Amino acid sequence: MTPSNNLILRLQGGLVVSCQAAPDEPLFGAGHMAAMARAALAGGAVGIRANGPEDIAAIREAVDLPVIGIYKVDLPGFAVRITPTVEYARQVSRAGAHIIALDATRRPHPDGLGLTERIRAVKQLTGCAVMADVSDLEEGLAAEAAGADLVGTTLSGYTSSEPPPPGPDFDLLEALAHKVQLPVVAEGRIATPAQAAQALALGAFAVVVGGAITRPQWITAQFVRQMQAH
Repeated sequence: MTPSNNLILRLQGGLVVSCQAAPDEPLFGAGHMAAMARAALAGGAVGIRANGPEDIAAIREAVDLPVIGIYKVDLPGFAVRITPTVEYARQVSRAGAHIIALDATRRPHPDGLGLTERIRAVKQLTGCAVMADVSDLEEGLAAEAAGADLVGTTLSGYTSSEPPPPGPDFDLLEALAHKVQLPVVAEGRIATPAQAAQALALGAFAVVVGGAITRPQWITAQFVRQMQAH
């Protein structure tokens, strides 16, 4: 069994905490995200998802957990944001990520590569496993055929101009779990422990939770909104 497979197996049946903060959020910064990762480890998380080389490097120093690394970038003329080119994947790898997640939707990518070419290049240049973030079943099947190691429901609801639905896309999760042979990671709008448990029951290999754990301003706003409604 390869080191990548061993790392992936460490995620099985567990919670991956997405430790990310935007520049306009109070907890933005590598030190804060490293502390968040330590808190996630103490709470029983089996892995961390993190954005950008600085945060990834700090988290690798802070915890001994598999790190799914991404690099969110806004490039003019392109809607894809999650590790949009091979070069960004290389930077994620150099920072210490064990698994690299990338946008595997059918939308145009700035490097002009096909999905198979992109995944092959990332693996050859980094030695890392690749997680394909998809928005529908067709993309998940394509990611499997292209050589991805894991597939995630991450981008369901985020590839059109319409606002995403309020809850997780359990229909996509269940379809992927039945149709692909890869580990399927449930990610996106999972806000409660009950939803995380339901994702596992529907066939998820692992579950990623972000905002409901690591974004205190968003969590506070949910309380405030409900209280103001009564």
